Amino acid sequence: MRAREQPRSLYDEIQELRSLYPVSRSATLPALRLAQERYGWLPPEAFQEVAEALDETPAFCESVASFYDMYHLKPVGRHLVEVCTNISCALVGAQQVLEALESELGVRAGETSDDGEVTLRTIECAGGCGWGTVVAVDHRYRERIQAGDVPALVEELRNG
Repeated sequence: MRAREQPRSLYDEIQELRSLYPVSRSATLPALRLAQERYGWLPPEAFQEVAEALDETPAFCESVASFYDMYHLKPVGRHLVEVCTNISCALVGAQQVLEALESELGVRAGETSDDGEVTLRTIECAGGCGWGTVVAVDHRYRERIQAGDVPALVEELRNG
């Protein structure tokens, strides 16, 4: 019987990443992704850990994270629902989809439900311009979503 392996520290994982880049600062984005996977978002201690592993300052790491929409600077729900609101999706009903989601979930875009189950956000472009409205649910894209599809989508979230 093998002894149970201890999980690797975030520092060790970032050090492994760091070795793949000629300049440690170049590993900032993937290091932040690792920290976000570990914590579910990027709390202050995540910036401290990433900074220590990359020989940077926490302020530098936080400034990088705040530039990109893919990093969460506040806690998110167990499910993350993101609605593309860029022009292609907007022209085929993104606003109506967003309003239907807000109504069904009882939260506005940028908020998390009181039970911590769902965070609703808008995103600028999901890259599915020919298949709008695109709604990403836990990073899996749903295409051609209309407001009428929202009740079933929310029911799926609640049951799964």
